[in-house]
Amino acid sequence: MALSSPIAYRVAEGEFASTLPDLIEPSWWTGTPALDPATFTIDCSEYEMGEADLAEDSELAVRMRETFERVGLVHLVNTGLTELAAMRKFAKIVVETEMDYAGGSNPRDNIEPNVYEVGAPLTAWLHYHHEMAYVGKSTRMLSFLAAEAVPEKGATFVSDSVAVTDELLASDFGKKLAELGVCYHRNLTDRDAFVDRVEEGVYNHWQKSLDTEDPDEAVARAQARGLVTEWGADRLLKTRYYVSAFEYFPQMDRNLLYCSVADHGMWFDTWPLVQHLPHHERPLHLTFGDDSEMSRDELREFVEIYGRHGIPIDWRKGDLAIVCNYRFAHGRPGIHLEDGEARELGVILGAQYDRVGAKPDKW
Repeated sequence: MALSSPIAYRVAEGEFASTLPDLIEPSWWTGTPALDPATFTIDCSEYEMGEADLAEDSELAVRMRETFERVGLVHLVNTGLTELAAMRKFAKIVVETEMDYAGGSNPRDNIEPNVYEVGAPLTAWLHYHHEMAYVGKSTRMLSFLAAEAVPEKGATFVSDSVAVTDELLASDFGKKLAELGVCYHRNLTDRDAFVDRVEEGVYNHWQKSLDTEDPDEAVARAQARGLVTEWGADRLLKTRYYVSAFEYFPQMDRNLLYCSVADHGMWFDTWPLVQHLPHHERPLHLTFGDDSEMSRDELREFVEIYGRHGIPIDWRKGDLAIVCNYRFAHGRPGIHLEDGEARELGVILGAQYDRVGAKPDKW
């Protein structure tokens, strides 16, 4: 599948104007949340949001842990918090263990100790995805911290992966995914190859993704995460990861979908300096586990099924949300800010675990 036409925005209207008539635009929700926000939202206006509320046995802490255990999603609103460091303390009531972001695709930087930036341009839409599904060491949960926000603009969406799994497995495409698995193809560029050059076609350099300047160490770290590696021209590090499209979730004792088109070349359909490239030249690609391509209809079904189970999380400054990476995928539309508007989310990654894929008797 080779797509070479450039894509343009009508930014003022927030619409997509494309020379590609078959571009697959993400659908985020049906207009009605797939899950009642009252089941996962905690209004913090009744709390002081001080040290007493951070105690393990405080009313707020107990509510947060119980909500996350029951739903897999917690959204704190009206916190009155203004600093990321303070938000992180409350997120850690649930996110007890944090992981370092090593081996990831997105070029994330630290904006506070153990708090990462989102690592994606605001104008690009981000398809629903499970964090770090493309490597053998993933994360059980993640938290978003709203350092800056514009109400009613720039929501994050989550999609109920339990409902998505049930619907997908009833389809021929879902059965095919379960049978063949998937392969994640990544091309990590060499930072040194772009000295004094515009970083056109760059998603992430292997030096940043794998946190090393040593090519031998980069290969060792990639392979420790279950990746097959190969060097290309200009020290392009090509990685491949073969795995189930599903992941066994111990809490529910069942397999859940853990894959999406976010790791396909179409991830870059609205990504500056990458969107104009043919798909075969883009930094990511996704195939079935036998290396066969997904059809256009299959990709569209993949996108639309997540959207049918979507839930918006609208941000106010000081909000924070904790998301189970098994039970929910997350994503967002492109965001276009006016002068004077700001949106900044910090990201915390929870406990690291080794992916096991699907278990044969847990469907």
